[in-house]
Amino acid sequence: DEAVLLKLECSSAMSKLVTPIAAAADQSSSAPPMKYVVVTGGVVSGLGKGITISSIGKLLKSAGLRVTSIKIDPYLNTDAGTMSPFEHGETFVLDDGGETDLDLGNYERFLDLSLTRDHNVTTGKVYAKVLARERQGDYLGKTVQVVPHVTQEIQDWIERVARIPTDGRPGAPDVCLVEVGGTVGDIESAVFLEALRRFQFQVKRENFCLVHVSLVPCLGSVGEQKTKPTQHGIQELRKVGLSPDVLVCRSATEIEDATRAKLGIFCHVEPQHVLSVHDVANIYHVPLLLHDQRLDEILRVKLELTRDCGMPERRDGRCDLRAWSAMAHSLDEFSESVTIALVGKYTGLQDSYLSVFKALKHSCIEAGRRLEIEYVDSEKLADGAKAEEGHAEAWATVQNADGVVVPGGFGDRGVEGMIACAKWCREHRKPYLGVCLGMQVAVVEYARSVLGRAKAHSTEFDAETAWPTVIFMPEAVGEKGEMGGTMRLGSRDTVLHEDAWTARGEASLASLVYGGARAVPERHRHRYEVNPAVVPDLEKAGLRFVGKDDSGERMEIVELPRSVHPYYMGCQFHPEFKSRPMKASPPFYGFVLAAAGKFPAGLTKRASFAVEAKENDAPAATAPKKARRKA
Repeated sequence: DEAVLLKLECSSAMSKLVTPIAAAADQSSSAPPMKYVVVTGGVVSGLGKGITISSIGKLLKSAGLRVTSIKIDPYLNTDAGTMSPFEHGETFVLDDGGETDLDLGNYERFLDLSLTRDHNVTTGKVYAKVLARERQGDYLGKTVQVVPHVTQEIQDWIERVARIPTDGRPGAPDVCLVEVGGTVGDIESAVFLEALRRFQFQVKRENFCLVHVSLVPCLGSVGEQKTKPTQHGIQELRKVGLSPDVLVCRSATEIEDATRAKLGIFCHVEPQHVLSVHDVANIYHVPLLLHDQRLDEILRVKLELTRDCGMPERRDGRCDLRAWSAMAHSLDEFSESVTIALVGKYTGLQDSYLSVFKALKHSCIEAGRRLEIEYVDSEKLADGAKAEEGHAEAWATVQNADGVVVPGGFGDRGVEGMIACAKWCREHRKPYLGVCLGMQVAVVEYARSVLGRAKAHSTEFDAETAWPTVIFMPEAVGEKGEMGGTMRLGSRDTVLHEDAWTARGEASLASLVYGGARAVPERHRHRYEVNPAVVPDLEKAGLRFVGKDDSGERMEIVELPRSVHPYYMGCQFHPEFKSRPMKASPPFYGFVLAAAGKFPAGLTKRASFAVEAKENDAPAATAPKKARRKA
């Protein structure tokens, strides 16, 4: 009868739901328990949660553990792809094409990881997943609510993504670092904090450590470190059922013992777990600061890392930070500097070009130079801006710099200034590196000035141009006018080609900086590319297209011969996204060497530098790891 049929249908539906859960439970019971370090922030935003969590990961990784990172962003956007650089900073692109928050760039640079789009959790992604499941009937007719359905989706997302290997080795990581964006008390992040409150019991408390980053201001008129803002922040955190295990205090000067004791009393934290992260000469000192305050030992005990992950119990030699420490301190000692002019559209917010800045910084570390960077608004360089304030100063900055970088961007604002800058650098043999749009304007300028095509332009800015030098070449086209996710995104191979100049014995800049590699994987983010139809004319006029995609249709690297210009290169891809503190991006490193007058001779030191860094980063000899206890 109908009652029996209904019972059978319900039983079948429940079995479909329970079977995957049971299978996952069986699988997790045979694997070591995943450890979670969650970082929240209080009082104000911009305290450096991303640097803190990256530094924690550096400590754990230096102790021989495998780590991964997740960033929670409480905004409704699906991803950062359509967000303004002025409002949110740069969009960081991952190997799989994910357009994410810039903090994922901090994680990748500090920890040398390759994250995925799922490592950036947004409110938009979570709600989209829940609504899709509701439409599919996955909730079996239940009333879908924020609690428990949305919060459970967040918990499941974290557990699933935490086990994705991100260091190029098979198997799940040992520790997952989770950063909660925003500030405790914000309405937007409330659902994530509730999910984490429940999550600590889902994964068990011995596998969960909460680190709270807070501001400890020091009022100039009083000179006393004030703890009240942090106390109120902790109260907000405890209201939602979370109590920190470690308190990281940001301040201008080192936290005093009296302040540490007071915070321990009023914030329900052991005084030795109140850590000072005060202002330092450069961010690479932060892991060293945390190590000096024994954070590695605090985490070992709290998360039982010796028992479950094989972390050495003896602290002597546990964290091998020799190479990192040498790099951090070397930055403070460089006597010679190199001045780089960054000519862009979004110079009002330096985070808009954060990865470009970091790539230049990494290159200067390797080249032994102190970086002096000057941001130039490209609008002020245009001929039409001669009568405007700042025009002469902008050009003076470009002309006095040792090298010029023109990074990517969208829209026609400031493009004519970039073209004028590329022309001046070409004619005056100033080291030039164009990235994405910076490469395109260099090609447009060459077509105008050398080929005499005065109307040459990109169809992005002039759809009716008589000589389309850069055209729309998407890999995907969005539906109904969508802009997000319609670009050529993620890692693609660039094949380095020989040309007529190679046959004459002149190696390309690309082959030199990439060490003779035949193909290089780099990340992309663009819709427009050099028109293949104009390439033969440009090559005849002396422009080298030495890097192309595997089809040979997409131009990836353009440059001038070294006999004509010391360093003039453009990349359609974004090499800055794969730069690391002790493994600088090849195009940026070659550019900095040229700006310092050391190219190509300085490249010979790169091999010995890499070997030395690898040897110094090797884990110190320790007792064999104990067998991992099953969960």
